[in-house]
Amino acid sequence: MPSPLAEPRPSHELAGVGLRAFFRMAELWGLGFEEQRILLGSPSRATLHRWRKAPPTGLSRDTLERLSYLLGIWKALKILIPEARQALAWVQKPNGDPLFGGRPPLERLLQGRMVDLADVRRHLDAARGIW
Repeated sequence: MPSPLAEPRPSHELAGVGLRAFFRMAELWGLGFEEQRILLGSPSRATLHRWRKAPPTGLSRDTLERLSYLLGIWKALKILIPEARQALAWVQKPNGDPLFGGRPPLERLLQGRMVDLADVRRHLDAARGIW
């Protein structure tokens, strides 16, 4: 019998877990409603309100991928910056790395494009030494 760890979780489980984690992260980052919408791929306002009340049983592949990038960014920050306040502040502080051009990483994330989420995630993964 295969290990339960080897079996992928059904997307309806990932939807609930991922959204709950995202909303907690958004709260700690101090993100407003519109910023949350952008990061999740600009669902309608009504949809985002519904998701906040009760996570759906399924999400689009795009939204699941966005959640994966965002939660990966969150995890990488917790590893790279053990002091919680500094890790939380990282997204808001101007960053001199060429990827950010002196602007806060959050500005890059809020461009609304999947590639920006992926770029920030890759940047942090490289800093962790896993690339």
